[in-house]
Amino acid sequence: MLDLALQSSEAAGLPLHSVSPNQGKFLMLLARTVGARAILEIGTLGGYSTIWLARALASGGKVTTLEANPQHAKVALANIACAGLTDRVDLRLGSALDTLPTLNDEAPYDFIFIDADRVNIPNYFTWALKLARQGSLIVVDNVIRRGVVIDDSTSQSLRQFFALAAAERKVTFTAMQTVGIKGHDGFAIALVED
Repeated sequence: MLDLALQSSEAAGLPLHSVSPNQGKFLMLLARTVGARAILEIGTLGGYSTIWLARALASGGKVTTLEANPQHAKVALANIACAGLTDRVDLRLGSALDTLPTLNDEAPYDFIFIDADRVNIPNYFTWALKLARQGSLIVVDNVIRRGVVIDDSTSQSLRQFFALAAAERKVTFTAMQTVGIKGHDGFAIALVED
């Protein structure tokens, strides 16, 4: 089902930005490690990482995934249905910055995965902290950017995110480089401790 999700996403013309298979399994293992029953994903794309996260859920759990693009959401919903996981996934269509404030009543989330537009990563991280609990994991994708440091809006946002995370007393935080089929990039991982 995972290969089919990638194939259908590519056939529908979605950008080739899904996590790699080993990264998807890594996310699944992290979510299982914390016994996640409530997972928040910011950025659904074609649902590939959503499927990995839904497979990680403890019994009765739910993935809430946020997607701004209606075409991406349509493809993702079909992929999630094909994987037999519709009952475990709640896809919310709309801008994440508009949707996140509506999730307070559903919080806290045990695991939060941020894989959306890089310019808003600091904002997404700030919301993730509000929607997390002590012991939650927050994972942010694409924080290394092939090791290239250039002065564009994405690099500025990533520097702002790293400064924000490093100064946040509630979390223990690190970044981990990854090298694989997607090239040289990385995850940031924050454990909420307070």
